[in-house]
Amino acid sequence: MIPTTVPILDGTLVRLRAWKDSDAPLITSVASDPLIPLITSVPSSGKPDDVAAYLERQRNRLTEGTGFSFAIADLKTDEAMGNIGLWTRDYDRGRLTIGYWVAEEFRHRGHAQDALATLTRWAVTLPGVGRLQLFVEPWNEGSWRIAEACSYMREGLLRQWQSVGDRRRDMWVYSLIPDPEDLE
Repeated sequence: MIPTTVPILDGTLVRLRAWKDSDAPLITSVASDPLIPLITSVPSSGKPDDVAAYLERQRNRLTEGTGFSFAIADLKTDEAMGNIGLWTRDYDRGRLTIGYWVAEEFRHRGHAQDALATLTRWAVTLPGVGRLQLFVEPWNEGSWRIAEACSYMREGLLRQWQSVGDRRRDMWVYSLIPDPEDLE
């Protein structure tokens, strides 16, 4: 059985934790990002009510049965820098899906890679998990390099897999299959 609360997971650079109201400035800052609101539920308005609704949705993901939504926070300062989610819709089939984003001002510093590695280490310990997967647009070299650095394998191209904005987009599918010996 999966946990009923969002745990705190520490990596070497980041802390994965539940979202707080004090994280609102991060959401406001990424509302104008050209991609994050297109591929996530971050509001493009940046209005306080929309930002508060986003934070509430993240805090309710687990109780709604959709998964874990973690703020990616700096390990030393606890400043929120992004989001990483572990989506459990297919948990009964042994599959979990991961998605992540980091605000532009925090990119290229290793935070996303540490977040993915930290979440992966925890996720493979959940009972019955046989597959972790994530989906990345082919042009998003930063994200697929992070996946590969965390031992995810590219399985193939899924044509027109997901709507992004007003267009269907191709996605690389990456997976990590836990070693059964590591889980004993």
